[in-house]
Amino acid sequence: MKYKIALIPGDGIGPELTETTMHVMNAVQKKFGLKLEFTELEAGDACLEKRGVALPDETVKAIKNSHVCIKGPVGETAADVIVKLRMMFDLYANIRPIKAYPNVPCLRNDIDMVFVRENTEGLYKGFEFTFNDTAVGMRVITRKGCERIARKAFNLALTRKKRRVTAVHKANVMRVTCGLFAEVCRQIAKEYPNVTFNEQYVDAASMRLIKEPQNYDVIVTTNMFGDILSDEAAQLIGGLGMAPGGNIGDKFALFEPVHGSAPTRVGKHTANPCSMILASKMMLEWLGEHYGDPVCVKAAEAVETGVTEALRKGLTIPDFGGKLKTVEMGEAIAAEILQLKL
Repeated sequence: MKYKIALIPGDGIGPELTETTMHVMNAVQKKFGLKLEFTELEAGDACLEKRGVALPDETVKAIKNSHVCIKGPVGETAADVIVKLRMMFDLYANIRPIKAYPNVPCLRNDIDMVFVRENTEGLYKGFEFTFNDTAVGMRVITRKGCERIARKAFNLALTRKKRRVTAVHKANVMRVTCGLFAEVCRQIAKEYPNVTFNEQYVDAASMRLIKEPQNYDVIVTTNMFGDILSDEAAQLIGGLGMAPGGNIGDKFALFEPVHGSAPTRVGKHTANPCSMILASKMMLEWLGEHYGDPVCVKAAEAVETGVTEALRKGLTIPDFGGKLKTVEMGEAIAAEILQLKL
């Protein structure tokens, strides 16, 4: 089967990361005989400046005609691109793995957790208005939204060793909105007797992420809390350059590095490409699961192995003590993939 993949390079270091990731994708195609047809699309700050719109209609149409989408970081127009795409395609689950890799500055080498963040509700819906000298933001939390993100978290936990879900909220203060989220998580937990469930307030969780990150497995939370906490957790494993993300719905998915466009690093070729490369790993994994294709699943495993082995050998960027430029790191990971024994 040939997979049509919508590719948005994005802004800033996005094109550099995209070029680097394509070296890895070319390697898995060669190694596993996969057929991945990438269609490059415009969106983001540069697109806005060039065409007067950050997310052109033809980009949206091309995404609709693809099997999946992967994008690089965008800059100031993020709300007009990724947030809009999340709503448009109902990509309600934002999946952000946080995992320690070898030879990367980590707080602990046994960190392995994943954030399951509700992706279409909360304050990020952008329902804001002013009344005289008062600004108001509406936090929208629905039972349906809570139920489907909770089930996503518990189903994911069933595939992991610890089988543990932590619901993070602030129901002691936001008794109605967080209260509904907490209530639904408790109800869904009863359907999963083989998964350990607990709850934490968001302020306590932000502390415990630093104090005892090894105790977490799957963290399910609301939109803004998930955005903030997952960025904090990324710093425990070497920074946002090691943190991929997936925006997943029932019928479609979009994958991306979770960091911004880093305009100050453009042209220096020192940006860490692992976030986007690991996002491509998540993309292959999703294709394998969604379309029942075991070859995609194996290819996804190979990408992670390639990243792990390259880092283990010290083949990395200057930030981590290596000497490789961004694209050279992608080439090193691709070489590791091609050397794997099947």
